[in-house]
Amino acid sequence: MGRAGDDYDEPGGSWRPFWLVAGVLGLLAVLDLVLPGPGGPPLLGVLAAVAVLGVVAAGVVSARRAWTVRVDAAGDAPALSVGPERMPLADVDATHLRAVGAGTAGVDAGAPVLGGGWSLPRGRSGLPLRTNDGRTVLVPTRDPAALAAALLAAVPDTGDGVPGGRGTLGT
Repeated sequence: MGRAGDDYDEPGGSWRPFWLVAGVLGLLAVLDLVLPGPGGPPLLGVLAAVAVLGVVAAGVVSARRAWTVRVDAAGDAPALSVGPERMPLADVDATHLRAVGAGTAGVDAGAPVLGGGWSLPRGRSGLPLRTNDGRTVLVPTRDPAALAAALLAAVPDTGDGVPGGRGTLGT
């Protein structure tokens, strides 16, 4: 869980790969200094390490921007956000969300992933959400139970459990 004011905050990526690569590069640098033999140009080694760490850091930052899941119930416009995409909490059907938790409801075939993408990111499962107009989306999360609990605590219970006239893709 994260920043002040957020009811739920699930980072889209971890800095662990960056620090693992930095550790391996540090170990290689120490071995280069300790082991006998001709060493390579130090400037080339530093440039290579900076380039590799830069690529890994770019991947981490991209994942955090694209797949961070937040439920922000405070403020003027309470919303669920996945990366840059936001869904107002008033649009979430709480009755369907409770049914998903009970195992009596699921997701429509072909439901889009909130936040974009063709499929769920690796390591995440999809929490099915139905909007009050009847469309269904999948929210990518590592902890569906915690996200569902945060949504149920934040969503106004105005849904009547009857889907609207629109299908999964809004038609």
